[in-house]
Amino acid sequence: MKMCKKRMWKRGLICLGLAAVCFLAEPAGMCVNAAADTPVSADQPAGDQQPDAGVQPTEEAGQTPAPQPENPQTDQPETPPAPANVTDEQKNAAKQSLQSYMQDLKTIYNLNDEGMAKLNSVYKAAEADINNNNERTEAMLDEFVETAKSKLKDVASKHINNNNDNSDSNIKTDDPDRIINDDDRGDADGDLLHYMESLEVRYRLDEKVMENLHKVFDSAVYYIANTEMTVGELAAYVSSTKSNMESTAVANVTVTTSEFLQVGDNWATPTVSYGQSVSIVLPIINFGTEELNDLIIEPATSTIVTEWPFVPDKTGYLQTEPYIPGNKTYEAAMQNRREFTFHFTAREDVMSGFYPLKFRVWYTKSGIRCEEPAEVTVYVRTVGRPGSGTIGGSGEESSGAKPRIIVTGFETNPSQVYAGDTFMLNIHVKNTSKELAVTNLLFDLQAAVEGEDKTNTYVAFLPTSGSSSVYMDKISPDTDAVIEIEMTAKADLAQKPYVLEVNMKYDAGSMFDLTDTASVSIPINQESRFDISTPEVVPDSITVGSQSNVMFSIYNTGKTTLYNVQVKMYADSVEETTAFVGNLASGATGNVDVMVTGAAATMDDGTINVDISYEDNAGNVTTETRSVILYVTEENFEEFVSDDFMMDMGEGEVQAGPGKGRIIAIVVISLLAAAGVGAFVVVKIRKKKKEASLLADDLLSIEEEKN
Repeated sequence: MKMCKKRMWKRGLICLGLAAVCFLAEPAGMCVNAAADTPVSADQPAGDQQPDAGVQPTEEAGQTPAPQPENPQTDQPETPPAPANVTDEQKNAAKQSLQSYMQDLKTIYNLNDEGMAKLNSVYKAAEADINNNNERTEAMLDEFVETAKSKLKDVASKHINNNNDNSDSNIKTDDPDRIINDDDRGDADGDLLHYMESLEVRYRLDEKVMENLHKVFDSAVYYIANTEMTVGELAAYVSSTKSNMESTAVANVTVTTSEFLQVGDNWATPTVSYGQSVSIVLPIINFGTEELNDLIIEPATSTIVTEWPFVPDKTGYLQTEPYIPGNKTYEAAMQNRREFTFHFTAREDVMSGFYPLKFRVWYTKSGIRCEEPAEVTVYVRTVGRPGSGTIGGSGEESSGAKPRIIVTGFETNPSQVYAGDTFMLNIHVKNTSKELAVTNLLFDLQAAVEGEDKTNTYVAFLPTSGSSSVYMDKISPDTDAVIEIEMTAKADLAQKPYVLEVNMKYDAGSMFDLTDTASVSIPINQESRFDISTPEVVPDSITVGSQSNVMFSIYNTGKTTLYNVQVKMYADSVEETTAFVGNLASGATGNVDVMVTGAAATMDDGTINVDISYEDNAGNVTTETRSVILYVTEENFEEFVSDDFMMDMGEGEVQAGPGKGRIIAIVVISLLAAAGVGAFVVVKIRKKKKEASLLADDLLSIEEEKN
């Protein structure tokens, strides 16, 4: 009996321990496993083992336990497996989520290229982390994406704050995530109002455009007043609204083209090998007569090797220039050119061939900012590693070395081409390949289409033969050739350069139908012509020291502007007088109204020389002489009757006797009476003393015949 109690006490302790294990273990299935794995006590018979859960123990020691299932694990819950690592699809989805968030930030904060570059730097780091970390679970990846998004937002917000700190904005962006209040709304409204007024002054906006600007302003004020947003979002919205105002202000401004800006003839195509550095000196010339201000020039870079041959090691290569003056001649344009130097390093994987380098140029002309930048393109020759492949001038990869044909220059005969002239055009081309000859060349020359609308267009040049195509059999490697074609310039062309496109098609070795395009700009001149109205001279007879008013008009009857028109009047009898008329556009009229002062008595027929001079667009001075009639007499009549004149009269009287003296006296008295009517007759008397003598002799002869 004592032994039985001892066994029962042991059994009770075992059951209590098993119960504690079942209560503390997770999951519940561990209780079963623990009971099943519990070893039998050394003092306990095999029949006294603790039965599994759900099996009732026997009260008597000798009773046989109930039979166990063959597989007790089948009805027990399994332990959950460890979480699996993320798949490639989940990684791609995470990266796509970050990219979408970047675009949302661009829209919300109105980020520029610099701001997006900063976001892209953060994204690249996150992308590399996602690709390289293979130990993350899905939950860990989601947490990482949220952290990266938070960092992207911080970068965007800081960029906006930095920009706002450097602007004239009144918005306080000390805390970009703060919800705006009425003070912030008032600052934003004042900022937009000030900007609208500055646009009015800058562009001299008329009433209609200002009405459209007020609509944009009123809409923005309403949106700000009724929208809950953060300070950062408000700053971005104000910046976007300013951009809309600017677009509205210049909506009617004609978009300029690159006709004014071109690359100078001193450009030389550089050559660079992989990994080497090169300096690109870009000469920009202004063909227009108007000054260009506030120029910004920037290359169109890319990270793709087929589009850009250099290492994009900077966020921007932007350069500025205060102005490029307008020019009337090509020589002046070249002399006033601006050169921009860019330093690049060729990529290690650059391909061999000719890469096009495109540069965008923004500028202000006549106080109006261009809406779209002008674009100029030059080429650079690259030498890549062996096996790197080749590329053509269009930026397309090719399987072999593609020869390039470039235009190296041109000249015309005559050198100055006037509207309506027929001229010979010589275009110099070169095969840049060092190894391959180009054959079966076809050049098609097409003048740019001019005109303001589709129903009123024309070409500036027409070939006299009727065909604009020129065929050439072959150009050897690294050899120049000349294209010759006779053309006629349209008679009513304005005075400016006109573009002539040179389309080229050729074969080279096993490559057929290769194409290329170039262009030349041919300056066209107009003959300068003018006419004048009938001059008015009031009065047409003056005394020495008196003045007469000379008036007439100058008409510009040509198709070109007359620059610095001047008028000069001079003669022995008047003081030299000049008048400045200024520039006369085609069809314009200039008026001349000057006072001419008598300097000495007229000794000839009263002709006053009128020199009219002007300059053409090249600065060459042309002078044409016209004339007016103006008589100048002595102020005192007695001064005209000199002692010599009286002596002549006296000698005549002595020689002719009383009869002839009487006749001479009559003639003199008659002439003096006529002089009382007009002083200019006295001048003629002095000039024609001999004629008076002859007349007196004739009268004497008549008198003698009567007697």
